Amino acid sequence: MSDFNQLPTQEKSRLSIWQAAFVIARRDFMAILFSRAFFFFLLGPVFMITIATISGSLGSRISRDAMVPEIGIAMSMEETGRMLEAHNLLANELGGALPPMVAVQGADAPDFDPRVVLEEKRGNYAAIVTGSLARPVLTGPEGQIDYMRGRVALVAAAAAGAAPTTFPSVDMQVVSTSAASAKSGQIITAQAGQMLLFLLTMLLAGMVLSNLVEEKGNKIIEILAAAIPMDAVFLGKLFAMLGVSFVGIAVWGTVGASLFLLLGNAAPSFPTPAVGWPAFLALGVIYFAMGYLLLGSLFLSIGSMAATVREVQTLSMPVTMLQLGVFFFASYAMSKIGSSVEWAAVIVPFSSPFAMLARAAQQEGLTQHLIAIGWQALAVAVLVKAGATLFRKRVMKSGGQGKAKRSLWRRSKAAA
Repeated sequence: MSDFNQLPTQEKSRLSIWQAAFVIARRDFMAILFSRAFFFFLLGPVFMITIATISGSLGSRISRDAMVPEIGIAMSMEETGRMLEAHNLLANELGGALPPMVAVQGADAPDFDPRVVLEEKRGNYAAIVTGSLARPVLTGPEGQIDYMRGRVALVAAAAAGAAPTTFPSVDMQVVSTSAASAKSGQIITAQAGQMLLFLLTMLLAGMVLSNLVEEKGNKIIEILAAAIPMDAVFLGKLFAMLGVSFVGIAVWGTVGASLFLLLGNAAPSFPTPAVGWPAFLALGVIYFAMGYLLLGSLFLSIGSMAATVREVQTLSMPVTMLQLGVFFFASYAMSKIGSSVEWAAVIVPFSSPFAMLARAAQQEGLTQHLIAIGWQALAVAVLVKAGATLFRKRVMKSGGQGKAKRSLWRRSKAAA
């Protein structure tokens, strides 16, 4: 309000809706940007990424340290040796496709029963092979034996001489890419882009709601509404939070880029999108702005209908769940470019930013994005106007009350 109060009275009365919106946007932007809460808000993703990294590192360490399930061989001594020899031979060619095989201790006992060994959880056996090379018997849980049956049959055939034991040398020619690898890589980039866009939108759009509820609680919103049109308040708050979001994205992007440079070759890499990285990043920023304005308009409209934080949480939950459904819908349509489902995701305004960002990763050409951005901008304008109208009616309760407050404000300033 200090920026607004510094204007001459005549200039205040001549402010257009966009000028008034700029005053509100500058006020909110500066107030949030230089607050302690915003500093800790910026640290939030850093803590989340740190915890996720530590958790992933511990999980991979546990996986490496865990014992690998084995297939026990409980045939005769001669046939067990031939099975293990054939397994070692095939494992050199097939790598991890074959699970480890070991001889079962005590298999030559007269009362040996593989079911008892598995039920008593002796050793680390996922399943046990008995019988003979000509007719092996695989004992184990249903899921395990379905997975291992073909592999055991291949090893038994090799041990019996019914499968190749020598393999020709294969010459290899390495190429940088192929159609299949390029397509699968672009899908990975599209998925990562959609996920980042969704997380940023949901993380940052909630700020506009909390700011509105706070000002409703301390009556600042009523003072603003008495001084300038509510449409300007709505637009100012919406674009102020968009500007704050860009500051947050710039900070996180700088930190992320610095980490990538420090890690060097150890940093994860994503396949190049179809439109190239510069255009893809630019489109990502634009689509974030469109998605943020759409979702922020909804949150502001919800905030105008809520009087307490509890009401805000109750009313915003359906919108949050709807946005989650929109994200899943766009993710599902991503792999079906050109289908009716994917076109629906492109046309629906709330899913269009996600669907078009996925297209940027998988299809060349920028013309379609210019059309999509125009369509999204139109949807933003309609929703912002509808949200501002509802915002004005709900915050001021009635048009007459708003006019009375503005008239009272003008009379008090004239008397002064």
